[in-house]
Amino acid sequence: LIQLHSVPFTSWSVIKMFSASQSSKAQFLDKARQAREERRELKERERAAVQIQALVRRFLCRCHLQKEIRLEDFFEATESGASKRSALSVFRIARKLLFVFNHKEDKERFEKLCRCILNSMDVENEPKVWYVSLALSKDLTLLWIKQIKDILWFCCEFLKQLKPDILQDSRLVNLHLTMLVTFTDTSTWKILRGKGETLRPAMNHICANIMGHLNQKGFYSVLQILLTNGLARSRPSLSKGSLTAIFSLALRPVVAAQFSDNLLRSFLIHIMSVPAIMTHLATLTPERLAVIESHDLFRKFIIFLSREAQCRDVCVCLEGSHTLCLLGNLVYLGSLNDKVLEDETAHFVGVLIHMLSYCQKYVSQKKSNLTHWHPVLGWFSQTVDYGLNESMPLLTKQLQHLWGVHMIRILFSDVLSKKLLENQEIAQLPTQPVSPQNSLPMKNLFKRAFQKSASVRNILKPVGGKRVDSAEVQKVCSICVLYQTTLTTLTQIRLQILTGLTYLDDLLPKLWAFICELGPQGGLKLFLECLNNDTEESKRLLAMLMLFCDCSRHLITILDDIEVYEEQISFKLEELVTISSFLNSFVFKMIWDGIVENARGETLELFHSVHGWLMVLYERDCRRRFAPEDHWLRKDLKPSVLFQELDKDKKRAQLLLQYIPHVIPHKNDGYEQLRQLSQNAMKGVIRVKFVNDLGVDEAGIDQDGVFKEFLEEIIKKVFDPALNLFKTTSGDERLYPSPTSYIHENYLQLFEFVGKMLGKAVYEGIVVDVHFASFFLSQLLAHHSDLQFFVQPPYHWLLDLGLTLSYDEDVMGQLVCHELVPGGKTIPVTNENKISYIHLMAHFRMHTQIKSQTAALISGFRSIIKPEWIRMFSAPELQRLISGDNAEIDLEDLKKHTVYYGGFHGSHRVIIWLWDILANDFSPEERAMFLKFVTSCSRPPLLGFAYLKPPFSIRCVEVSDDQDTGDTLGSVLRGFFTIRKKEPGGRLPTSSTCFNLLKLPNYSKKSILREKLRYAISMNTGFELS
Repeated sequence: LIQLHSVPFTSWSVIKMFSASQSSKAQFLDKARQAREERRELKERERAAVQIQALVRRFLCRCHLQKEIRLEDFFEATESGASKRSALSVFRIARKLLFVFNHKEDKERFEKLCRCILNSMDVENEPKVWYVSLALSKDLTLLWIKQIKDILWFCCEFLKQLKPDILQDSRLVNLHLTMLVTFTDTSTWKILRGKGETLRPAMNHICANIMGHLNQKGFYSVLQILLTNGLARSRPSLSKGSLTAIFSLALRPVVAAQFSDNLLRSFLIHIMSVPAIMTHLATLTPERLAVIESHDLFRKFIIFLSREAQCRDVCVCLEGSHTLCLLGNLVYLGSLNDKVLEDETAHFVGVLIHMLSYCQKYVSQKKSNLTHWHPVLGWFSQTVDYGLNESMPLLTKQLQHLWGVHMIRILFSDVLSKKLLENQEIAQLPTQPVSPQNSLPMKNLFKRAFQKSASVRNILKPVGGKRVDSAEVQKVCSICVLYQTTLTTLTQIRLQILTGLTYLDDLLPKLWAFICELGPQGGLKLFLECLNNDTEESKRLLAMLMLFCDCSRHLITILDDIEVYEEQISFKLEELVTISSFLNSFVFKMIWDGIVENARGETLELFHSVHGWLMVLYERDCRRRFAPEDHWLRKDLKPSVLFQELDKDKKRAQLLLQYIPHVIPHKNDGYEQLRQLSQNAMKGVIRVKFVNDLGVDEAGIDQDGVFKEFLEEIIKKVFDPALNLFKTTSGDERLYPSPTSYIHENYLQLFEFVGKMLGKAVYEGIVVDVHFASFFLSQLLAHHSDLQFFVQPPYHWLLDLGLTLSYDEDVMGQLVCHELVPGGKTIPVTNENKISYIHLMAHFRMHTQIKSQTAALISGFRSIIKPEWIRMFSAPELQRLISGDNAEIDLEDLKKHTVYYGGFHGSHRVIIWLWDILANDFSPEERAMFLKFVTSCSRPPLLGFAYLKPPFSIRCVEVSDDQDTGDTLGSVLRGFFTIRKKEPGGRLPTSSTCFNLLKLPNYSKKSILREKLRYAISMNTGFELS
């Protein structure tokens, strides 16, 4: 190297370089560059080797040291002397343990360290023992702060893994929480007593620093996990002390930061979203709720969330399940803070609407691969945390405060403060006549009190006068939007919500009074204008109408006739007339003006809501009239116009017949026009020939009569409960498909055939003596089912039976459990869900259990009778269409449309005796028996005897049925002139029901005719008699 750097060598190189050719210069330079690169790489390798060796030596040394330290016994002193260790000694032990710390291997050592530190803090008057005293050491302050931060975060790491329901883990939970509570606040530090008080600000600053470090690491997430593990269950596994500690720890950063938005956000997302935490606080440690109230936290939460962007941010972070938990806790807090609720009603309502609307976006109407089941929300398209399911009953109880009486009174105070009484004119009003129903004892004092007030109340009609843009109206509209959103979001507790909203008897009539006052003229015009205005104000007004309709429909559905007609709970009958007139016009306008044709979303929901309430009133009126004659008709709609539009396939005409056919008269003309609609081959003439036991065709030509007999024989067989295709309801013995009919082979084909025969009877106008349950008729019409037959209030006895939301069925000797909701067999029937249980059980018994049988029968029926043909009828009207009119028999109408044979005529003395006996000697029941004797049905045809097919006939007979060969010239003349071959006194009248024919001997005395006829009809048989 020395020679290379010498001058002679350099000179020689330069001389040689100048004398070399150009190519030699390039080679020389390239070799020099390669040499430099090699030297640089060599140095780099040497440096890397040194560094690697240092790292390896350090790693090996560290491992060796850790092994040596791990072999040491950190806690050599006896347990009795452990509390006397100096703070410095504890610090060194902690330093060693943290140096070698392993989560799995060092759990016990870390537990001992924590206990050692806490013991040091409990010693009296020995500053050198207090672990916190090291914070005052100039040399150790920073090291101590780092050490305590590490120790506390390891406590947090352990808390995330511990299960509070395990006894050993619950002790460790208390230990780690005590560590966190002790070193995040200076209130328990003995070093600050007396003269040490001057150090408090500095120490508070250290605590704030520690708290900030924990927050950055995810302190709130740790507390959320611990709270969820301990509280998201039917019974909390956290003790009072643990819950108090956790909540105090959660609140400290918020208070220290003077309720900054950032900390409020974290508190709401991680703490307030824990299922039913407010309920658990109220139960286990109510003093924490007092702390919340002292900091006015509920108001701060509501104001923070009232900013739309912040509320959306919180909802997005939580997703649906936990957003609902946050909502429940806020509602519960609201129920405890009347003053804040009254002051911040607008903000509170707005926050709840926003949170419910966020959840509603993910609520689905049906199961799919993208949905999950939620006990409150139903099918939900976001991920569902099934670990929260145990806490859902508590969450539901929290949410119930929203539709509880207390909160309804606060939120609807403007509506409920309205007076509905007249000006002290009670004495002038007529008293209600006493009836058997009125003499029944009132069910409770509330009903008595309300009945008294209802009898003196103004009849509420649309009057107008209140500006819709006023603050009062906007407030009430917002509240209605809140409850309407609640109904459409919390789908699985919808019935509970409706029941809560209808609990106060005066809310709905006062809400109707409020609606009547809206706009310049009130009522219909305002809401029709809202349909054409896509503004927020219009949507809010329509939401008010929807809520009123949904609640009123629910109320009337669960009230029995005594409560509606005699006690007149909530609404007077005159008000129901006014309301039904309003609803009828509103629905008609929506259909006739073309709004329903293109309706989507909220508009369609509004239509179904208003239409549902309208049809409940109409069905009630059909069963027992409260409205005047022709109340439901639209006088501005001519049937001829409607049928012209039907011929042109106009959509609005079809929708009118589908939804509100009662607005047009459908007596004679309407019914006849309906019958003229297109027919298919199934509706053609059917000819029947009977074959006797010997296989020989029976005599007789089918001119409607034989087919009628065939139809009667079929119906007589299939509707016999003994066959088990159909069952009867208890009490009124109305027919519906038997749930166990599946024991029959091809039972669905049988039901389809029965449906076709029933449809054929209706189509041909043949009345059959079959009476169906109202809920089954409703399904035949695709209407809302009436649940009254199922069970009547009061329902408290259900709670004594130990029932669950399931139904046990005995199937061929085996007990099969049907869950009414997912997981229903584990959910007991309680006071809160008893109404839901009634509806779920009724739906199961009336729909789910007989779904396939009903569908098959309806399929057969609709193959003959199109659904749109009978949509105009209510359930009672369809029953009348099937089995005839339930009115008394009109003998004059029957006489007018009777055909005589065999010499009989209208002036024949036997015929005169017959009509006189029927009119004056027979009771209404006997007249019904007579009609059934001749026609097989005890009721007259719906439109009178002019429509009885074949027509009612009376024939004079001289011989027995087996000798009867028909009318001859001689028999006719003898019958006409009352000439008898022999006295027929021993013979009974007979009938041929297939021809609606009465075969009457030519009796000589009226008394004999009366006796024989009464005997014949009481035997309940027809042509078999002789």
